[in-house]
Parts: sequence; structure tokens; C-alpha cells
Amino acid sequence: MEQWSAGAVARMLGISPTTLRTWDRRYGLGPDTREEGRHRRYSAADVSRLRRMLELTAQGMAPSAAAAVALGSPPPPAPRAGGGPRAIAVDGSLEGRGFSRAAARLDAPLMSSLAAELFERRGVVDTWESVLVPFLVALGERVSAQGRGVEVEHLATASILGALRRAGKPPVVATGRLPALLACAPEEQHSLPLDVLAAALAERECASRNLGARVPADALLDAATLLSPGSVILWAHARPFADAAPVAELLSRGHAVLVGGAGWVEVPPGARRMWSLAEAVGTVLELNRF
Repeated sequence: MEQWSAGAVARMLGISPTTLRTWDRRYGLGPDTREEGRHRRYSAADVSRLRRMLELTAQGMAPSAAAAVALGSPPPPAPRAGGGPRAIAVDGSLEGRGFSRAAARLDAPLMSSLAAELFERRGVVDTWESVLVPFLVALGERVSAQGRGVEVEHLATASILGALRRAGKPPVVATGRLPALLACAPEEQHSLPLDVLAAALAERECASRNLGARVPADALLDAATLLSPGSVILWAHARPFADAAPVAELLSRGHAVLVGGAGWVEVPPGARRMWSLAEAVGTVLELNRF
């Protein structure tokens, strides 16, 4: 049976050996078996309990309660929180902190696991707007102010995409006209919002095609001509990218055009500005009479 030293386990979990010793002494989360005169060795079961401890504390549970659960005790009753909206806000705050802690440790498996569980339980729109967007906005501000944290941003994005694949529905087959064609503006590389939109539409049994990042204007026009979608959704987070998008050409060909992202300082006449994921989903469904 494979076993690991405390140092190896600490590196595996992204925590310090001091934390391991503290959890052993304070909560009994040490190795199940010890041999006289030898360093402690952790088994797979020991490591599994420690990972469970990390998951629970990342979700906002107190360390003492998390340790009890990791050791097999029933979870403590959740504290009651006022009315409906207040309870949702508290819940979202805990989950946001949990995701943020996992991101700070670059714990991609835990980030993906937390996001997938949220998508399944709360749905794509609520998870995105209540938990993930506040985290990503705060992270973006930190990167901009300090010039650090890009690696966290990249890994968080990859983890969210992995969670969407795990928790999302299989692609919806269009019967008749394709409801939505999604694309980033030329040179726009941030395609995550469109991936989330595609997943949110799939939850509502609405088919879409996502062309992804950096879609040249000619390629987008060709795709729109071929697919004749009920709506074209364009994403741009910076104005130069938005200005390069072929919105006028799409409108002149009779396509309904929706635009999203901070890059749309001026919305071309005839296009519709989407301010949120919920609004984008609702508008696509309305345009296609879902």
C-alpha cells in the first residue's frame, strides 16, 4: 500500500507541514497508523480525509466542524439566515470565499469541483452572476492594480470551463432555424462569457453555436450566412475589439445582433446591448419564441 511523508502530502495538497501537524494535534487528522522510531506516513485514506477537510473549509465551514465531518461525524446543522433573499446572499458569499480560497492555492481540482456542484444545484445563470462574476471582477481588479495574479485568472477560467463540461447538458440539436450564433469580436481572447452563455441556453433546451475567441469579421459573416441564426451574440471586453466587429454588416443582412461586454461604449443603431447573462438568455429565448 502506497504511503507518503508529511512533506509529500503537504506538497500534494498545497498546504504547509505546520498546518498538517496542527490538524493532527488539534483535530486528530493525522495518520491512522504510526510506527515507533519512524516518521509519520500517510495512507490514501488519510490523504482523502485531509482533502475533504480542505474542501469543507474552502466552502466556509469552521475548521473544527470540517474536521469532524472529515472524520465521519454528521455535519453540524446549518445556521438559519433570515428570509429568502438574505439566505441566498449569505450562501453565495460563503461559496465565493470558498472558490477564492481554492484559487489562491491554485487548487484546480477543488475549483472545478466547487463550480460543478454549484452549476448543478443553482443553475448556470445564478452561479455565474452570484458567485463567479464577483470573484472574477475582484481578481481582475487585483491583477490590474498589482500586476500579479494572472496565473490565478488562467487556472480559474480553465476550472470553470471544466466544471461546465462536467455539469452541463449535452449540446442541443437545433430543429429548424438555429436560435443563436455566439462569437468573440476580432482579437478578443476572453471567450469564457460565451461558454457560460452557451451552457445557460442549453439548460433551457435552446441550441447555439459558439465560434469562440478571435473570430475574424469575414469568418463571422460567412458563418452567419450559412447558419442563418435567429440571433448573433458578440462579446468584447475592450473598445478596439468591439469597434472591429462587423455589426453593421450583420444588421444590413437582417440578423438580430446582441452585444455584451465593457467594450461596447457605443452600441451601433439597431443592435441590442446585453447587461447580464440573465438578460442575454431571456432575449435569445424571446427572439426565438421559446
